[in-house]
Amino acid sequence: MNYPMSLLLLALLFLSSLGACQQAEKKQAQSHPPMKLKVEKTDAQWRQELSPEQYKVLREKGTERAFTGKYNDHKEKGIYRCAACNNELFSSETKFDSGTGWPSFYQPIDEDALLKETDRTYGMTRTEVLCNHCGGHLGHVFPDGPKPTGLRYCINSVSLAFEKK
Repeated sequence: MNYPMSLLLLALLFLSSLGACQQAEKKQAQSHPPMKLKVEKTDAQWRQELSPEQYKVLREKGTERAFTGKYNDHKEKGIYRCAACNNELFSSETKFDSGTGWPSFYQPIDEDALLKETDRTYGMTRTEVLCNHCGGHLGHVFPDGPKPTGLRYCINSVSLAFEKK
């Protein structure tokens, strides 16, 4: 096979794999149907109730620095809740050490506890994870987690509250 033909074949393979990846991303990033949030507060109320760091992450979609969150290496058994509205999100039974610097879980307690939206900030396409009760930004979910789901919910510690069992 000659060089130009090899390049053409390689380009076609790349484009077909890119299309498959985009289809997988679309399938994973499908949001739940729009729902009315169960907890609705004004910006002033959120600012009064949340710490500045919680407000930045939960309401302004910020991110805490890797390896700084109090739940990154947390090993106690219990339930992780939304720090803004107390919605049950994750069980310690599904928490694992991803090595990323943020608490990671392979599945939520209930899929209906979360909303998922496509996030195209910073030149990337990711799936953002939000609390379905208050709309608070929790983090992102990636398709590189352990079995049985293959998912990694990468969540900001500051957006979580822990209830020990």
